[in-house]
Amino acid sequence: MTREDLSSRYFEWLCGIMFDGRYLKGRSYSKLFELLHSVDFEVVIGMDQNRAEDGIDLRYRFGDEQGYIQPMIASLIDNVPCSVLEMMVALSFQCENTMSDPEEGNRLSKWFWTMIDNLGLGSMDDNNYDDEFARFVIFRFLNREYSSNGEGGLFVINNCKYDLREVEIWYQMCWYLDATLNI
Repeated sequence: MTREDLSSRYFEWLCGIMFDGRYLKGRSYSKLFELLHSVDFEVVIGMDQNRAEDGIDLRYRFGDEQGYIQPMIASLIDNVPCSVLEMMVALSFQCENTMSDPEEGNRLSKWFWTMIDNLGLGSMDDNNYDDEFARFVIFRFLNREYSSNGEGGLFVINNCKYDLREVEIWYQMCWYLDATLNI
């Protein structure tokens, strides 16, 4: 197996997790997903390194689920930084683990697409894809140039007493889940 083959299978696996018909409504987001996977997740606030590590851990989850041994994963696909896509998929798992509800079922896609919508990329399906705009949005997020309430970032919290640009993503997620979903 080559690095390119395994990387391609891994990317397809990541996309498969988030390509849920309930949220896609027959649209394709391949171009956006390719961009999200090509951009490195840059850590601005130190503890966000944990989000990057969660994203990298997905590579080993993929390996376990698909029957690839860890040394193969380590040598072929664990040799690049965490991508924005990996971080967001891993964060979706964290949201679902926090909000797990057997009556609701698996909501990984819900959490992911909420983040996509909050970023302002929900309309960026393949037919409406604008690479320049999508890059602008992603780098606005990475550089923490979104609104203090999180608008333009992953989580929007109205009337938040903190400037979310200065808060690690984990706390943003927890506060969002608390404020929005009353956990």
